[in-house]
Amino acid sequence: MMPRGGARRKALPVPDSPTAPVRLPRGRGTSMVTMSTLRAPLVPGEPTPIRKVPAHIERPEYVWKDEVLEAIGEPYVQTPEVIEAMRKTSRIAANALKVAGAAVAPGVTTDEIDRIAHEYMCDHGAYPSDLGYRGFTKSVCVSLNEIVCHGIPDTTVIQDGDIVNIDVTAYKHGVHGDCNATFLSGNVSEEHRLLVERTEEALMRSIRAAKPGREINIIGRVIESYAKRFGYNVVRDFTGHGIGPTFHNGLIVLHYDSTQYRDLLVPGMTLTIEPMINLGSLDYEIWDDGWTVQNKDRKFTAQFEHTIVITEDGNEILTLPDENI
Repeated sequence: MMPRGGARRKALPVPDSPTAPVRLPRGRGTSMVTMSTLRAPLVPGEPTPIRKVPAHIERPEYVWKDEVLEAIGEPYVQTPEVIEAMRKTSRIAANALKVAGAAVAPGVTTDEIDRIAHEYMCDHGAYPSDLGYRGFTKSVCVSLNEIVCHGIPDTTVIQDGDIVNIDVTAYKHGVHGDCNATFLSGNVSEEHRLLVERTEEALMRSIRAAKPGREINIIGRVIESYAKRFGYNVVRDFTGHGIGPTFHNGLIVLHYDSTQYRDLLVPGMTLTIEPMINLGSLDYEIWDDGWTVQNKDRKFTAQFEHTIVITEDGNEILTLPDENI
């Protein structure tokens, strides 16, 4: 979850097949043609109850408070003890993302995805960092199709052909671990499948470029250079961030080429890289819930995210799931 944004949505039903055959009159006979159909633009679904977290699980200081104490001068470089704690917490977040992503399928609600991730985190002694952060009412973000980020899970039903981003952040041992991925629901069009695959590739290329001694803007330069090959646009107004004992510690990670931020990457620095890449324009609107970010042209967006730590000779991805889960 990047600083600020969110969701509630409900979509109208569409035919089961994204390429349903339609008969059109032509002279005295008929001709079979194939027309591509997409689900209607997303709108808010019905809110669902806030999930409870067992009392024994440690909460971040900000939960259900008006003020969040972050980005107030915290160090960007973490101690070995904090980094080890982040390894453990980030693994929980990654595993929660993996089990929630496995449930993505036509007919499943976004609230059900939230439940699965919530229960996994709580079962492993972690607090869902999103829950109660600046008033956010769910444990993860679930963003479908043209929702750029910060979708609030609700009664919205995932349909065939959707792409579904799940953003999971866990808090345990006094630190956060943040990750997200975009999953395919049923029969996804080649255009949208390629967007998803290329967005993940953009993330991994930027991670490989994040080495000590380089300016942080190398990350965005690599992402945007790759995305431009395919005519995509990289979202600018929502960024990666420093992370550790606080959710967002003030370090800004742009996903596009810019010299605005030139912090040097140094060993011990912990941060998220989480590019959002659009098929269409960068114009967006935010729903009345104050969180959900929706592309105005209703074209799809994909996103992937890892939390990493810069090491002496490169970096380590902290948000990798267990293989056997």
